[in-house]
Amino acid sequence: MSAINLFPAPLDRAGDLRADSNALDSLWLRAKIARVHAGRIAANENEITYLSSQGVSELIESHSLELGERYFLGIDRATDTPYFAWDTSAVDDLLSDDVKNEGMKSLRELGHVFDINSIQIAMHAIALANWHEAHPRCSRCGAQTIVGFGGAVRTCIEDQSQHHPRTDSAVIVLIKDVQNRILLGHQPMWPDGRFSTFAGFLEPGETFEQCVEREVFEESGVALSDITYLGSQPWPFPASIMIAFEAVAVDPENARPDGEEITEVRWFSKAELKSATLDGSLLLPPSISVARKMIAGWYGEGADQLDGGQTWR
Repeated sequence: MSAINLFPAPLDRAGDLRADSNALDSLWLRAKIARVHAGRIAANENEITYLSSQGVSELIESHSLELGERYFLGIDRATDTPYFAWDTSAVDDLLSDDVKNEGMKSLRELGHVFDINSIQIAMHAIALANWHEAHPRCSRCGAQTIVGFGGAVRTCIEDQSQHHPRTDSAVIVLIKDVQNRILLGHQPMWPDGRFSTFAGFLEPGETFEQCVEREVFEESGVALSDITYLGSQPWPFPASIMIAFEAVAVDPENARPDGEEITEVRWFSKAELKSATLDGSLLLPPSISVARKMIAGWYGEGADQLDGGQTWR
C-alpha cells in the first residue's frame, strides 16, 4: 500500500471564522448541532441526531440547564451547512441519569455503523469536548480558563495565556514479511482471539520512524525495513492520533510476544486470515479503526466480506 487519505475531512474547519464572535453567532442559528457529554454523542442506531439552535434553547428551558459550551466544528461547503458541538458535560449533573443519558451513545457503540463523514464529525466533537473537560485550569498559573475562538482555545482569565488542544501522537504498524503474511498481536486486556496491528506512543525527541522500530521490536522482537507512511486517524479515546505505517520484517522467525503488552503473536497469510475469521477463532479490530483499514488494504478484494466482529476491550 502507498500513502492514502484514509479519512478525508467532511468539513471545512473555517479557522478564519473562529475569532469572529458575530459570525459564529450567526452560524449557530442555522447550524446542525451535535450534543456531546462525557465522551458520548447524541445518536440513534446509525447516525448522529442533530439539534437546531431552537432545539437547544428548548432543551435548556425544559430541563433548566445552564447554557453549556458550544464548539465550532466547521462548514459543509457542498450544502453551506455549519456544524457545532454543544457540550453539556459541565451542567449534566443538574439532570437525572435518564435525562442526561437519553439518546447518548459512545463511538465504540456506533463506529461500525456510522458513515465516514459522521465518524469524522463525531471524532472531532468528542475529542474537542474531552480536551476542554480535562483542561479547566491554566498550566502556567493554575487560574481558571475559559473557552475562546469557537472552542479552538482556552484562555486564562488571569494571565491571558492561550492554551490549545493537545493530541497524543501514537504510531500503528502493519508488519509484513517477504511471503506477504502479516504479523498480528494479542493484548491481555482484549477478548480471547482478538488480534490487531502493533501500536505505541511517541516519546520525546523521537521521530515517528524511530518509534515504529522501537515499539515493534519491544513488543514482537522483530527488526524492520522499508518503513512506509500510510495515513492517520484521530482516535479520541481520549485524545490520540494514530499515525499509520507498514513495514517489512527483516527476521520474521524471531517474532515473539514481550509477555506484558503483547501475550501472543501470529503470522497470517490471506487464506489463513479468512479461514480464522470464518471459524470464529480470530476477532479483528473494529471497522472504525485505522488498524482494520490497514488489514483490509493488505487483504485487498473481498476484505469487506471478512467477518471478525466489532470487538473492543
